[in-house]
Amino acid sequence: MLIPLILSGGSGTRLWPVSRRNLPKQFLSLTGRGTLFQQAVVRTQLLPDVVSPIVIASEDQRFLAAEQLLETSVQDAVIILEPMARNTAPAIALGALQAIERDPEALLLVLPADHLIGDADSFAKGVNLALPAAREGWLVTFGIRPDRPETGFGYIKRAESIGEHTFRVDRFVEKPALATAESYLAEGSYDWNSGMFLFKAARYIEELGQHAPGMLEAVRQAFASARADLDFVRVDAEAFAKVPDSSIDYAIMEKTTRAAVVPVSCDWSDIGSWTALWLAGAKDEHGNHREGDTIAINTRNSLICSHERHLVATVGVEDLLVVTTPDATLVAHRDAAQDVKKVVDQLKAADRSEHSLHRVVHRPWGSYDSLEAGERFQVKRIMVKPGAALSLQKHHHRAEHWIVVSGTAEVTCDDKVFLLSENQSTYIPLGSVHRLRNPGKVPLEIIEVQSGIYLGEDDIVRIEDAYGRT
Repeated sequence: MLIPLILSGGSGTRLWPVSRRNLPKQFLSLTGRGTLFQQAVVRTQLLPDVVSPIVIASEDQRFLAAEQLLETSVQDAVIILEPMARNTAPAIALGALQAIERDPEALLLVLPADHLIGDADSFAKGVNLALPAAREGWLVTFGIRPDRPETGFGYIKRAESIGEHTFRVDRFVEKPALATAESYLAEGSYDWNSGMFLFKAARYIEELGQHAPGMLEAVRQAFASARADLDFVRVDAEAFAKVPDSSIDYAIMEKTTRAAVVPVSCDWSDIGSWTALWLAGAKDEHGNHREGDTIAINTRNSLICSHERHLVATVGVEDLLVVTTPDATLVAHRDAAQDVKKVVDQLKAADRSEHSLHRVVHRPWGSYDSLEAGERFQVKRIMVKPGAALSLQKHHHRAEHWIVVSGTAEVTCDDKVFLLSENQSTYIPLGSVHRLRNPGKVPLEIIEVQSGIYLGEDDIVRIEDAYGRT
């Protein structure tokens, strides 16, 4: 049995301002059809003897993962929630323990959710080539054949062959300087470290017990205390907090004597920066990758992305990254793409919300867009999916006015339940117990005007909630 393990954590800070903690890059449609996460899931279903995946997701992104899985039509996936980030080694251990419960002999195909693979057939061929070594107990990683001297990736040096197009790993190398990367490309036995793996789940647990026994014991305790919650497996937070933070490369792959590598050329990119997206994306005759409403005059070799109907125009520029969202704009030289993370660090230090929240915030019931805010007021556009409902709630510091733009709203306000149609409105007094529900078959859109002395999202007292958030 081949079980895909999709690692969907991470915040994608180098793709700010589009990728943020509440909607990171793996859940965005950056290239091709569907989001990167959905592409990863669908890609695995083309493999032989494959079953539904195990997904490792963060608490903040659990509903994104669940909803996007439903859109792929993949059934019976297991979503394990990490209470906090602890890097790839513990995340894979959680997936391995879950896989062993399903099948003690299960093979685990570990895939980050934020990778782009343009050639799915070559990827599938690489997985098939790796299967014999994985069945024999090797921990197989996939090396990407380099086509340029890249300094943003780690490398794997191949040793002797142990099977068809499969080699023992000689060593792992950290991100090199440019001259070193050029020498690796010329030498020919170095591949990019993709972060994708294939091995028996039981072999991974065995190696983790040998090289990081404390980590394995802590993960076992957290997994043993896990509980089902709606569509999720919720790992015990107190136990998981004791798990050391470590990558699979550092914890196991650099230490084991049974590491193997299968080199593949599958048009791969980890989309780790805006420059990586520029390299992977389609370009016009002047080398520009453009998305959205853009005008480019005398502009070359640049990435220009406009989001949410915002016009971006460039004149007489070269090698730039220009990315705009409703609440933030990034302008950077392409060579400085890796430093975008420093902007996010400064936003965090200043306690500004733009590092984690978009103006449009997605919720399991739909989304809201903060249109305007000022002294003692805030205006939002709220979309509720058909059949969905917000929690039954109240506020201590604000009142709300609701105006229906389209669809039909079922409103609960204290002891009253009534319907509103287009152009009708209602008032929710401060302290009233209320709920908004969409009883129809089309999306419900309303304008909400909040007024009061405090308008923060933490002024919500949930009394009942279909999504377990009370």
